[in-house]
Amino acid sequence: MTAERFDLVVVGAGPAGVAAALHFKRRRPDARVLLLDKAAFPRAKVCGDAVSAEGVDELTLLGARDAVQGYAPVTAMRVRSASGREVAGAPPGAAFVVPREVLDARLVAHAVAAGVELRRRRVRELAPTGTGALVDGCLEAAVVVGADGANSATRRLAGVAAAPAAHTAIALRGYAAAAHRTGELYLAWTAGGLTYAWSFPAGGDRVNAGFILPLARLHGGKAALQAELRRHLPDVDCDPATLKAHHLPLSSARPVPYQGRVLLAGDAASLVNPLTGEGIYYGLASGRLAAEAALTAPDRPGPRYAQLLRAELGRHFRHTALLGRLAAWPRSTDLLVAAASDPAVLHDAGAIAFGKGVVTPGLATRVAVGWLRQRRRRP
Repeated sequence: MTAERFDLVVVGAGPAGVAAALHFKRRRPDARVLLLDKAAFPRAKVCGDAVSAEGVDELTLLGARDAVQGYAPVTAMRVRSASGREVAGAPPGAAFVVPREVLDARLVAHAVAAGVELRRRRVRELAPTGTGALVDGCLEAAVVVGADGANSATRRLAGVAAAPAAHTAIALRGYAAAAHRTGELYLAWTAGGLTYAWSFPAGGDRVNAGFILPLARLHGGKAALQAELRRHLPDVDCDPATLKAHHLPLSSARPVPYQGRVLLAGDAASLVNPLTGEGIYYGLASGRLAAEAALTAPDRPGPRYAQLLRAELGRHFRHTALLGRLAAWPRSTDLLVAAASDPAVLHDAGAIAFGKGVVTPGLATRVAVGWLRQRRRRP
């Protein structure tokens, strides 16, 4: 049987997959692009739902800025350290909290409107060919992009190792009636490193709330996560039906994002911020870059994709990996929150946590000054 031929096949229709399909189709309107997903849309997805300012920039590049339309911009954030110190200010640009059920369906609609073909399919086979890759023995493309999440079948079938447990987090997310924090991004660290509770305004009278910690620190399963969420957000009563847990493969693992003509994007490539667990921006950016590699180097897209990722996000990845290790120090959140009373520190730290910011000499100096001030104030 002759395989059906496409210029690009994308597995997974979340932000990373749609970004790849949409960018490719917008740059080559005559191309045949296929977007596959095992689910029908709209569908729910476990996520904090926050689209950062840099995520909105990526949507704008894709011509899909209206995916956040109808949701109020969030221009305030509050951060609490493990010892209870708090600081409030503005994030680095307006963020939007859009339920993934809405965001992903809108992005898929954009792709279909641009001429991308959408099919519901669970991918079970993947094999290289002389001119590309063969999906399920019947769909062939010069390049395949795997954007099918943390438990990516594409990654497994391509023979790329998953992120090790030491570089994996787990998050519990739920929705609740809004309490008093209805207009700000609220994060409450409970220990050093990637261990915190969050509450984000989800539109109307709801908040998206959850708790995240490194997988190695989880003892007691989902029940333990629920207990931590209740302990650190006692005024948030999540609907039990919405409480879902999900693994997050962190970018600190620095995995190889391709195998032959199969490129991995978003969570499938372990592109999740090791400081905050944020992944929507990484998904959108990596999907776009994967498509650009497929467009500009279809015969050797892998090395080109790795080059593009390094150029755009390499320094950021190095800095977040280093900061992730430093943040394991229990007093790290106290130091950061003390320094973040300076709005410039809060802004730059937010850019690192939710975008592609890096540690500049100025930021390092301001954090050091904040730390010295904190020490002088101690009795």
